[in-house]
Order: sequence, then C-alpha cells, then structure tokens
Amino acid sequence: MDTLVFVWNNAASIGHMLVDHVLLVLAGVGCAIVTGVALGIVITLNERLARVVLYTAAMLMTIPSIALFGLLIPVLSLIGQGIGFLPAAIALFLYSQLPILRNTYAAIRNLDPALREAALGMGMTPWQRLYRVEMPIAVPIIMAGVRMAVVMNIGIAAIATYIGAGGLGRLISRGLSQSDPRQLVAGAVIVALLAILADLGLATLQWRLTPQGMRPRRARFLWRRGAPFTSTAVQSAEAR
Repeated sequence: MDTLVFVWNNAASIGHMLVDHVLLVLAGVGCAIVTGVALGIVITLNERLARVVLYTAAMLMTIPSIALFGLLIPVLSLIGQGIGFLPAAIALFLYSQLPILRNTYAAIRNLDPALREAALGMGMTPWQRLYRVEMPIAVPIIMAGVRMAVVMNIGIAAIATYIGAGGLGRLISRGLSQSDPRQLVAGAVIVALLAILADLGLATLQWRLTPQGMRPRRARFLWRRGAPFTSTAVQSAEAR
C-alpha cells in the first residue's frame, strides 16, 4: 500500500522517467533494426562473413552492461558526451544486434528454395524477389528478434541511470541508496510491466505483419512469445 501511495503522489515525476526510459529504448533498438536487418540480409550472401558478424555480435552480448558503459565513457568523452543519453543509447544499440541479426539471417537463409526459383521464373530481379517474396515471409521471424531485443533492453536501460541517462532506473538507484523499499519496488514493478506491455504490443504487430497463410491462432501466439517462429529456421542457424 505504501508503494501505491508513493506512486500516486509522485505520478508526474515517474511519468517523466517513464518517457525517458521509453525514448532511450526506442533510440537504441530503432537504430539496431535498421542496421541489423540490412546487415542480416547482406551476410546471407557470404557464409564466412556471416560467421564473423554473428560471433562478433555474440561477443558483445557477453560484456556486462556496466562494463560496456564504462568502456564508452572515455571514448565519448572526447566529444563531450561521456555520460548521459548517448552512451546508453549506443550500448542498447550494440546489445540489440544479435537477436535482430540472427533472426534476419535465419529467416532469409532458410527460405524454401522453391520460392526463389518461382520468383526467378516469373522474371523478378533480385531486389524484387527480396521485397515481394523473401521479406514478407521473413518479417515474422525478424519481429520475434525485435521483441527479444526490446524486452531485454528495457531491463538494461534501467542500469543506464548510473551514467546519467535517467529513466526508471532512477527509482531503483534511489531506493537502494536511500534504503527506501517504496522506490525500489515501484521502479522494479514498473519496468517489469513496461516489458510485458511492450512484448504484447509487438506480438500484436508481429501477428498483423505475418502473411495470412502463416498466421497462428492469435491468443496462442500472443502468450507464447516467439514460439511459432523459433522453429527449425532459428535452430539451424544457431547450429551453424
């Protein structure tokens, strides 16, 4: 009850933290979608390049977030942006690469060869085949990677408060420093709810972007995040 009263009395400031948190995640993941999808398509053309890129992205995921923030601070200090929004957004951008890259690569590489041959027989150019055949089928799998990146980075963005990026992590850090369980619980619960709502919203978008012939039942799809699309396509790509 004390936590609810605290949230009610501080709704305006918590609202500002929530907006900052969402903008930070949107900036990091939004840029990662553009580069990750493009690079994921490119590496389908070269198996050796694909291994290098995917291994590099996997190595970035193993770096603890605090350590990555610490590595970015001296580099960005050269341009006067050592702390704050920019290093946090860059860190989230880097952490988003692996799920988006891997899902894009898996979706394009494991497309039925018969579909490519049919598109070629219809006289489509490589760009037309990519735009009209490959991408519509790959979009659901790519969106599953985007969902993973968003949910993961909503949690990581809370740690970015320690480098002055703001967001909901301020509630958690202040709760720890002031031994105030109200702020600690409020921050943790709001971050968790934000992740759940983002996942459900993106699940709906993923379902709508899926071609009608490939759509699963909606209720089952929403509650089993990524389940319809983490099948043999992703598994075979990981095996590589």
